[in-house]
Order: sequence, then C-alpha cells, then structure tokens
Amino acid sequence: MHQPVGFSSGRLLVVAFEGWNDAGEAASGAARLLADRLGLVEIASVDPELYYDFQFNRPTIAAGDDGVRRIEWPGAALLGPGDLVEDDEESVTGPGAEGLHVLLGAEPARSWKSFAAELIDAALAADVEGIILLGAMLADAPHTRPLMVFASSENPEVRQSLGVERSTYEGPIGILSVLADHAERAGIPTVSLWASVPHYVHNAPSPKAVLALLAKVEELTGLSIPRGSLEEDAQAWEAGVDALAADDEDMAGYITQLEQARDAVDAPEASGEAIAKEFERYLRRRGDQRGGDEPWRPRDGA
Repeated sequence: MHQPVGFSSGRLLVVAFEGWNDAGEAASGAARLLADRLGLVEIASVDPELYYDFQFNRPTIAAGDDGVRRIEWPGAALLGPGDLVEDDEESVTGPGAEGLHVLLGAEPARSWKSFAAELIDAALAADVEGIILLGAMLADAPHTRPLMVFASSENPEVRQSLGVERSTYEGPIGILSVLADHAERAGIPTVSLWASVPHYVHNAPSPKAVLALLAKVEELTGLSIPRGSLEEDAQAWEAGVDALAADDEDMAGYITQLEQARDAVDAPEASGEAIAKEFERYLRRRGDQRGGDEPWRPRDGA
C-alpha cells in the first residue's frame, strides 16, 4: 500500500459530491475549481440509470456552443489528466500535480455499495494511491472568522503521517463515508476534510468555505492551487452577510454569540477546561434565548 508520507508524492484523487455532503456548494466548488485548473477530462463514469432517481435528481436540458439542445443526466465521473493549462498563473503546481484526479458527481439515490465498488475499481485502474474526500456541513460557525476544516482518517498510517484525528461520529452517513470504507478495504488510504459552513446562510454558495478546503488540501499535499477571483468572491460573500445582519437585530446578536464562543476557543491562553466552560455558557445562552425552541434561523431570503 502507498505510504502516505504527507500525501505529497503519490497519485491522488480528490472526491466531492453534490447534495447532502455539500453545504454551501463548498466541496463541489473546490473540486470543480481543481478540475478546471488542471484541465482534466472524463476517463470513467457511472450509468445514471443504475444509481439515480430522476424525480429527485432531475436531468436538465441546455444549448451547447453549437446551438444544439442536449439533455444532461445526473451522474458521477472520474476526471483525469488531459490538456494541461498553459497559463502558469492558473495552473496547479507542486508534487503530484500532473497525476491528480478528481471524482465529481451527485450523491446517488440507490445501490450505494455497487456505486462505490464501481468507482473504486476505476480509481484502482487509474493507479490512484491516495484519496482526499471533501465535504461541507452546516454548523454554528461565524461567517466573520476563518471557517474551520476538520480532517480525519480511519487509516492509522495517515493519522500518524498527517497528524489528523480519527472521527468519533456515529449516526447517518453520506456517500463519502461509503467510498472511504471501500477505498480502505481496497488498499487505498483516505483522508476526509469537512468544512464548517454558517447555517444561517445555508441557501447561498459559500466561496469562503471553498477557500478553506483548498487551503487544507494545499497544507496536506504541498500543492499550490491558484484561487482566481475566489478570494474577491469570498470578501463579497462576507460583506453580503454583514449587510443582512445589519438589518436583522436577532441575527446580529446571534452572530456575536458565535464570535465570542469561537474567540474563546482560539485564544492562546485557552485551556481545555476553559474552552469547555465557555462552550457550556454559550449553549446555556442559546437555550435561554430560544426557550427550548429549534435553533435560530434567519428570516426567508437570508
């Protein structure tokens, strides 16, 4: 099995799925940017008839450059090296960049075991030696602070090499977890990266979360990924949420609470006990303000 020393010297596959695993379209946005920057082309795909419910993931129709209208079906495809991007300023560089693959698609509706087995077989055929799974979840995260990315792995070598944790989560899972399980059983080490997306802006894409995921990928792999206009988009996104909060006193107060809790955790002098106490106070404040109701959500349109 490939020795995951920094995940920086092998033939890597970056995976993202639209849907349950993709809050703020952050995971799919990061994977799509990588595929575009690398000039990747489709080398394998699944038959959508086998795995998708078209009443849930409906096909779309659009006109191409030639003016012909074509139906596009939901699915998942493995993308591999194709035409290199000639503009050095827009190219992904670093160890293993020339062999980087991307798997992108919509979360399937059925036959997850067969779906995962088919895609892992395609990854093995492409000589993939390590997999980075990208996800994004709605969380109590203030949009005004750097968005956190949690890295974990079920592989002990990966945990030791990269200094990441083993997830203790128990409960419902998405297709990323199923793929990770199949990959590890096939001898391909995996690491999962989950970005925290502020739940109170869950209806809008989050370029700031895309940036957070890309930064973590760079940290783990040694790659350099051009951002394009993404940083400006993230600043505009943050300014837009600021404007919403300025017109909503409840939302502004809630964000202030999130900021205080986050700052307490990030403070250099914060001990584990101090962090726990601050988090408990934060939860009590939320409970007192809500009176036991559901977590606060912005008004429609936020």
